[in-house]
Amino acid sequence: MMRSHVMFETERMADIGGLQAMLPGGIALVRCYHTEPTFKQNRKIMGKHYLNPLFAPKSVAVFGASDRPDSVGQIVFQNMLESGFKGALYPVNAKNPQVQGKRAYACIADIGEPVELAVIATPPQTVPGIIEECGIHGVKAAVIITAGFGEAGAAGAALEKELLEAARRYNIRLIGPNCLGIMRPSIGLNATFNKGGANTGNIAFVSQSGALCTAILDWAQSNDVGFSSVVSMGSSTDVDFGEILDYLISDANTHSILMYIEGIRNARSFMSACVPPRASSR
Repeated sequence: MMRSHVMFETERMADIGGLQAMLPGGIALVRCYHTEPTFKQNRKIMGKHYLNPLFAPKSVAVFGASDRPDSVGQIVFQNMLESGFKGALYPVNAKNPQVQGKRAYACIADIGEPVELAVIATPPQTVPGIIEECGIHGVKAAVIITAGFGEAGAAGAALEKELLEAARRYNIRLIGPNCLGIMRPSIGLNATFNKGGANTGNIAFVSQSGALCTAILDWAQSNDVGFSSVVSMGSSTDVDFGEILDYLISDANTHSILMYIEGIRNARSFMSACVPPRASSR
């Protein structure tokens, strides 16, 4: 397996310093660079990208939202409330009519309104069924925070295959499973179980390691560094690094992209996203 720290460079850059983050195996050094705008001028400015429901949802349903202190569902929903998400926010909890002072829904069908992004923090055996329900409801993107899939042996791998088949039936794009979540500070989207948010900035950070995400976010808060997006990829069972790059390269809010990659499933997609487009001859 390839294991490396990747810094994605979109054009001529000036080094603006380093980030040091403690990991279980020692210290990881990630350098941060500022990009010049030439690359973006050669790319089409962001229109209606197919990953918009992931990065710019107008409505979010949090499955497993809870009042139980320090549970993943409690932290995720609290983060969404405290970050001031600018869209509609729906907690989904089959056992409680209210979660953190907000009306809760037993299932997505009870919401009765469109939902663009599902954030799932429920036991692994429930996830394929939730993806099926989301597909029927018209959801187009999901962040699966739950662990216990391909990394957990044959039974988990079977569950992962089942949820992926459900997602493909309804054209739902997935981040995860087994991830920290996703942040988009400019719209108040903090669909993570990180204890704390992120400042708005123009650096996008994409990581396969949830531990590195947490360490960088902690460092950034104390050093007043902001982000356009933070994406924890987890197992990357569906959306891959190349697709994330394709979105971020054309994102007007992103000037720099940092990546930590442990393995790439689709090398062709990744390399295609890394190649600067040719300037028009006209």
